[in-house]
Amino acid sequence: MSPQALADLSSRLPDLRLLTEPGDLEHYGRDWTRRWTPAPLAIALPASIEEVQGIVRWANDHKVAIVPSGGRTGLSGGAVAANGELVLSLARMNRVLGFDAVDRTLTVQPGIALEAVHTAAREHGLIYPVDFAARGSCSIGGNIATNAGGIRVIRYGNTREWIAGLKMVAGNGELLDLNRGLIKNSSGYDLRQLMIGSEGTLGIMVEATLRLTDPPPTSQVMLLALPDMEALMQVFALFRAKLSLQAFEFFTDVALKHVLAHGAQRAIDGDYPYYVVTEFDAADERAQEAALAVFEQGMEQEWIADGVMAQSEAQAAALWRLREGITESLAPHKPYKNDISVRIGAVPAFLHEIQALLAREYPQMEVVWFGHIGDGNLHINVLKPTVLADTDFIAQCEHVTKLLAETLQRHGGSISAEHGIGLVKRAYLESTRSAAEIALMRGVKAVFDPNGILNPGKLFV
Repeated sequence: MSPQALADLSSRLPDLRLLTEPGDLEHYGRDWTRRWTPAPLAIALPASIEEVQGIVRWANDHKVAIVPSGGRTGLSGGAVAANGELVLSLARMNRVLGFDAVDRTLTVQPGIALEAVHTAAREHGLIYPVDFAARGSCSIGGNIATNAGGIRVIRYGNTREWIAGLKMVAGNGELLDLNRGLIKNSSGYDLRQLMIGSEGTLGIMVEATLRLTDPPPTSQVMLLALPDMEALMQVFALFRAKLSLQAFEFFTDVALKHVLAHGAQRAIDGDYPYYVVTEFDAADERAQEAALAVFEQGMEQEWIADGVMAQSEAQAAALWRLREGITESLAPHKPYKNDISVRIGAVPAFLHEIQALLAREYPQMEVVWFGHIGDGNLHINVLKPTVLADTDFIAQCEHVTKLLAETLQRHGGSISAEHGIGLVKRAYLESTRSAAEIALMRGVKAVFDPNGILNPGKLFV
């Protein structure tokens, strides 16, 4: 790309902030995968919809690829710019634009952090219920681009359930105003839902209208220690039948070891193979007594080996840290991550098969399991041995991921539950989507992005 092309961009948009320093190129050119060497052309930080449109039109004229960028907390390489692309960072478009008390919606720019959305909703006595550990650094635009789920899907569903409207800049620079906050709208295809989960390959999000809801009743948090894998689904079925669950998260003893070493505090004495952090409605003394009765029933059935119920907000936060601190605690070990899902009813059979597969294929590696058992989403983290070169480690993991994808296909599962496909999983898309589906997806991409400038190389091989 010639210097004249960037000069033309600056000439067209004189107020646009452009970064070209090596440190900026490295910072904005990668996400949490750290597997590709960032090599973007430059970093554009627009402050308005008009500047985003101008960038897209310039990119079409000069045949420059664009990588949309939010908080870059992704784990699938969806925000990586390694081939001279222009990174279009939405970090400056990070404001709350409006609140509608009647519709109970919050309109925001895409660069706003999820935690800031939570704060803004609480200021109006409401909540935006999608939540996960990266809330302080991930952006709402990235959440929408991957249809993020998180820890409360069992109660509230995924991101797409909470998007009332979107404004997107398509690949030709045209601004699309999708759904406009309507609750009922049967006037043709719902392009808003098509954009959610599209990983920046169909358009660049410039505004989102979010649905808000009432805060949940007073809740209680409990940590459970389980004796074996079979108990996971038995305890989940018991708690779901008897309590109003907000979350039901599991992790293994190996995960606990790492998060304790990272500074979390042990809450249950002794060592057990599986643990669950669950949160449920407990608005009054009767509800708390019911929860204790359910816990005792699980103990009597020998599905639960031990447990503790939080006695304060601080203790509840400490129990949640045992689950939410896992990803951060594993980061120094350069984990290879699988984010997979199956139907809840298929979880037991799948777990048995996949546990045998991982034990056979990773005899010398530490494998860390955790996830959202209540919605069929499992996270598998393989930790790199220090003696193994990065390239050899990734090659071995990709061999196993191919086997994992084949297993998922037999069980009707997905190779990506909530992280997206990006660069990491594009070779395995056919395990989740049929050839006919992929062909239609490519056709949709060609309509919205006729010159193929939006996040090329992501999603499709």
